[in-house]
Amino acid sequence: MKIFRYLDKSGSMGFGRFDEQGQMFQILKKDNGDFEATTHRITPFQFLTPIDFRCIYGVGLNYKAHAQETGKEPPKYPMIFMKAPTTTQGTGDPVVIPRYLRSDKVDYEGELGVVIGKPCKNVKPEEALSYVLGYTCANDISARDWQKEKGGGQFCRGKSFDTFCPVGPCLTTADEIPDPSKLTLRTFLNEEKMQESSTSDMIFDVPTLISFLSGSTTLLPGTLILTGTPSGVGEAREPRRFLVPGDEVTVQIEGIGILTNPVVEEIFDEEEAETPKEQ
Repeated sequence: MKIFRYLDKSGSMGFGRFDEQGQMFQILKKDNGDFEATTHRITPFQFLTPIDFRCIYGVGLNYKAHAQETGKEPPKYPMIFMKAPTTTQGTGDPVVIPRYLRSDKVDYEGELGVVIGKPCKNVKPEEALSYVLGYTCANDISARDWQKEKGGGQFCRGKSFDTFCPVGPCLTTADEIPDPSKLTLRTFLNEEKMQESSTSDMIFDVPTLISFLSGSTTLLPGTLILTGTPSGVGEAREPRRFLVPGDEVTVQIEGIGILTNPVVEEIFDEEEAETPKEQ
């Protein structure tokens, strides 16, 4: 089932589902926490992220072709970083380019998102997929300047600005995707295709990532794992292509859906704000 959260015109939150034709129907949440699908058609006013994510892990250099385009050797172990839960944004909501802590190198990264459905720790790869609630489209937006030269070599700053993790439009439950290693992923910038790959190009597949992340570490329900991006990111292009206000980025994954977000720039009161000084 393809499940999403939405706001109606009154501002009330509800749950819905897409059918095979893309039509939207209401899902009712029962008192015991279970959900019941209905045939009541709905027209959401605004899409939200599929769930409230408790924790977000990202994986760097996890596609062979992407590692090659960066000129780096494929890692021996998964390269892990984290993003703040406040980065999440629903489909249709804007990616905001930072201006208070200014960045002029904001990049797109279309990715498969994996959502954990039950607590898991020290999970073996052959058991890992049984802990998956579902899959979603994600965009690991990255401020390359703060990720690298301004961030002290740590990814967190450049990955955790507000709106830097669009997710959606829905959560496709795990029963509909028995093998997440056979999905086609595409990223478009203003209708120009920038990325196209199969998740079969991953260096570490989804079961391996879950097993590694759960090693001596509890993954709670609602944990989102961003599984890495294919080749074609803006930083690796010649000339480089970073996001600017007015752009629109779309991530499309086979069997899941289409995530689209416009790009705007941050607005703040420059007279009241103290401009941070670079170190």
